[in-house]
Amino acid sequence: MSAPELQGISLLRYLWRQLTSMRTALILLLLVGLGSIPGSVFPQRTQSPLKVREYFENNPSGAKLMDRFYLFDVYGSPWFSAMYILLFISLIGCVVPRSWHYFREIFKAPTPAPSSLESMDGFQVVDGKISDAESWLKAHRFRIARDGKSIAAEKGYLRETGNLVFHLSLIVVLLGIAGSSVYGMRGEAIINVGERFINTPTSYDNLAPGRFFSIANLPPFTIKADNFDATYDPETNAPLDYELTVTTQDGIDAPAVKRIVKVNEPLTFGSTRVYLQANGYSPLVTVKDKSGAVKFEGPVPFLPQDANLTSIGAIKVPDMDPQIGFVGSFLPTAARDKVRGGFSSFPELLDPRLLVSVWKGDLKMDSGVPQSVYRINTDEMERIGLWALRIGESYQFEVGSITFNGVIPWVNLQVVRDPGKQYALIGSILAIIGLMISLFIRQRRIWVREVNGKLEIAGLALNRLPGLEDEINRMVNELKGAK
Repeated sequence: MSAPELQGISLLRYLWRQLTSMRTALILLLLVGLGSIPGSVFPQRTQSPLKVREYFENNPSGAKLMDRFYLFDVYGSPWFSAMYILLFISLIGCVVPRSWHYFREIFKAPTPAPSSLESMDGFQVVDGKISDAESWLKAHRFRIARDGKSIAAEKGYLRETGNLVFHLSLIVVLLGIAGSSVYGMRGEAIINVGERFINTPTSYDNLAPGRFFSIANLPPFTIKADNFDATYDPETNAPLDYELTVTTQDGIDAPAVKRIVKVNEPLTFGSTRVYLQANGYSPLVTVKDKSGAVKFEGPVPFLPQDANLTSIGAIKVPDMDPQIGFVGSFLPTAARDKVRGGFSSFPELLDPRLLVSVWKGDLKMDSGVPQSVYRINTDEMERIGLWALRIGESYQFEVGSITFNGVIPWVNLQVVRDPGKQYALIGSILAIIGLMISLFIRQRRIWVREVNGKLEIAGLALNRLPGLEDEINRMVNELKGAK
């Protein structure tokens, strides 16, 4: 059916009625659900920036195309925000007027009996007094309205309240999610064991503040990673437990506190939580030039590629002449076969091995184009060496040397501020309660009319749940016993 030809205020009213209809709200809710699917299928920048970066490196053309449709930023995309806002407006326009109408109707008397009760459910005729029927209905907590020789009774009218609570709770959930989105923040930082994380913007590897979140509101805490222990099943290689021991300070003058972080046991600083999200290894290397001068020294985080922490990474030394880059693979427990070549057979450091491929040429670090810290573009570079190193070993190449000094673990910390989380949680709980009420409370009406010295009794189950006829039968039997 096409929209009528309307103008001005009439057109706005028509569009508002269409937007706030229950059908439109259900359609928008379905669209939001469908729109959330890509957020579960593809990695999101706000949650897994490392995986997004890896996706671009492995499939650059496809990733660029998907990025045009915001598939890596689904929940912040214009099309998802538009559906979200329309759903929010539709629910408010649909539920709020209905709620007001219900609260006006809830105190009104039950609906009077229809002119004919014979077509209603459970119709029966019994000898008895209208006063006895009234007493029975009051004793069984029916809300009644008597008009002479007829009674209108209702029970279970709170079912509609549950329905309204459910829809109003959805609005609370949406408000909570929206509050977290615009006033919250998410950030990630990789720190090596022994290093300190200071909660400033420059300390983050990735920081995604909400639209109205002020960087000045970052709480001034520090976290020093003291030790990291990971336990794995020796048969399945599956992780059993992760435990990060840290020293925290909640402010410059605050005392240092020893704390433990686990996967489901984050640190809390007010409304900010710090999660232990991932872990890996950082090989400790020293790179020297021909003269023996140290050009690079320290840990280099490598990115895990599988459950056994087979990792890849890059070491860039722009201060050497010519510039040198190392494309590396780190194996916590080195193994080898004909198909896979070198790989790690276990995630713990049982037989660590560093495999490096040495390249010389322009690293293009001054080109202004963002680069991955885990990869090197070797298209215009020349490979001058390839070697596998154990801890303590060195490899000499034509312009210098590299020494594998050891390994330290790194952890990926996710810092999250969700000011609307508690409201979304409360809304979810209320929505479940409201849904249970609307599903399991039986709303029914019973009418009694005295005709020619007999009582006509019938009812109506509004939500079509069974039990109404049994209730009428009990009423009839007790009235017969009261004669």
